[in-house]
Amino acid sequence: MIRTLRAGAIALSLVFIPFIAAAQISPGTTLTGTLDQNVNSQNAVVGQSFTISNAHSSNYNINGATIYGHVSNVQRAGQGTPGLIELTVDKVNTRSGNVYVASGYVSQANMTTKNNTTKEAVGAIAGAVVGNILTHGGGKTIGTLAGAAGGYALAKNNRANVSVAAGSTVSVQLSATRRQSSVYHR
Repeated sequence: MIRTLRAGAIALSLVFIPFIAAAQISPGTTLTGTLDQNVNSQNAVVGQSFTISNAHSSNYNINGATIYGHVSNVQRAGQGTPGLIELTVDKVNTRSGNVYVASGYVSQANMTTKNNTTKEAVGAIAGAVVGNILTHGGGKTIGTLAGAAGGYALAKNNRANVSVAAGSTVSVQLSATRRQSSVYHR
């Protein structure tokens, strides 16, 4: 009886193994994994490659995949211009050895932006000093306050770059996928 149950369990597991190994990546699939390198808007360049490892689908039908992509757009932060990075997916390699040419984008990432508080405080102080110097004589208080407000506003409008640190969890939304043939072509 035990031998029959064991044989039945083995046979049943062999039936489901091909389904797990044959899990396909289709358009609309979201994969979540770990970014392997730092990417930031200060020094990233369009075309720069990145990888996401240990990627998996929400139901774990796809597990242990590696995602390859590139920086498709970058905007460095500056006066009135916020930092921006856009990451695009090119290829997905599954643990089972399937390779997919893919199109997609990073839909969620833990992006960090540097805090501007110190820059704003220094801008207000510098503005106050300049306002005080320019209004030598009468109205020093008004000149100091106006200078402080102007310095703060100028510093407040100076935007910071964004970055995604290596080791961050990143989610990718695939819009198109095509499985490549396992036969090597020249």
